[in-house]
Amino acid sequence: MTNDPRAHMPQIKVAATYMRGGTSKGVFFKLNDLPKAAQVAGEVRDNLLLRVIGSPDPYGKQTDGMGGATSSTSKAVILSQSEQAGHDVDYLFGQISIDKPFVDWSGNCGNLTAAVGSFAITNGLVEADRVPQNGFATVRIWQANISKTIIARVPMSNGEVQETGDFELDGVTFPAAEVRVEFIDPAAGDSSMFPTGNLVDDLEVPGVGSLKATMINAGIPTIFLNADQIGYTGTELQGAINGDTQALKMFEDIRAHGAVAMGLIASVEEAEARQHTPKVAFVAGPQAYDSSSGKRVDEGDIDLLVRALSMGQLHHAMMGTAAVAISIASAIPGTLVNLAAGGGERDSVRFGHPSGTLKVGGQASLEQGEWTAKKAIMSRSARVLMEGTVRIPADSLLVN
Repeated sequence: MTNDPRAHMPQIKVAATYMRGGTSKGVFFKLNDLPKAAQVAGEVRDNLLLRVIGSPDPYGKQTDGMGGATSSTSKAVILSQSEQAGHDVDYLFGQISIDKPFVDWSGNCGNLTAAVGSFAITNGLVEADRVPQNGFATVRIWQANISKTIIARVPMSNGEVQETGDFELDGVTFPAAEVRVEFIDPAAGDSSMFPTGNLVDDLEVPGVGSLKATMINAGIPTIFLNADQIGYTGTELQGAINGDTQALKMFEDIRAHGAVAMGLIASVEEAEARQHTPKVAFVAGPQAYDSSSGKRVDEGDIDLLVRALSMGQLHHAMMGTAAVAISIASAIPGTLVNLAAGGGERDSVRFGHPSGTLKVGGQASLEQGEWTAKKAIMSRSARVLMEGTVRIPADSLLVN
């Protein structure tokens, strides 16, 4: 027993919805439903989300929270009516570390983006006259982490969001309704899409060597490598990498040095405080492989192979924001992604990932000597898994 009065504080209830978006899951909140102290950015908000998800957990399981012990399922979303002209909803995303007391607000989650529109409609964040009884509702999303516009086309049936359907997404077990998502001008607004000024760089990583790398800021800052240069084929599944501590250290070293090269951090020591970005991915030309579900992916089904790491682990499918980076990089002749897909001009690409395949569209143009991303398009699906209230001990809101 402890005499600390904080140990006996009651639990509080917070209205929340547990949703799948794409190949991710997260806990969704309306900003105004959060306790008042958590309605603004800061330590109280971070502590609340950490406790909701069940972090930090030295066991790596998030047993005492809503998290699923993977980067894909350790996420939170806060939504409110938009304060931006021409937008319906403001979308703020937090990537919650599993084993550290840290919430990373530095980027977006493209997968959960697919669930933002349906949550916004269901929770009255979209004006009623913008929501048809049947057909598709166009939800204009302001992505507050990166100050970008996203357009979601949400299917409607009899005045309600339609979640069921026959759209199949590799990495998701059951079919659902298709949600089309467009990422408008997905490159960073305050810097070049290619921060180094090059389509391909020689990235020097002590202990690893000099690696060809395409470092692009579109969707999310991403470092693309050639699979064969780091000892892989591009057909790897999670088990080939996530149990290899030496390989994971190599990827983290690459990520840290790439982050410095991209101007995201000043020194490699700062990388630990920026776990969500940049991402590291490796590419290869098309070849056949068996996906994690056992489904055969034939060489003719894809244009290239891509494997990506998120929060220090090989992702089970593909992060939505990394898919944006893939789509834009594939549209620009000369990037490693474009070359792996066969080179030349293209406005879409189908790539193989550990769970299967995904087709994404990308538009980019060369303006005054610099490449500009116009739009990235993909189809995902989303579904409410549970809604009501989530409970957390009240001491979670105390500032240390």
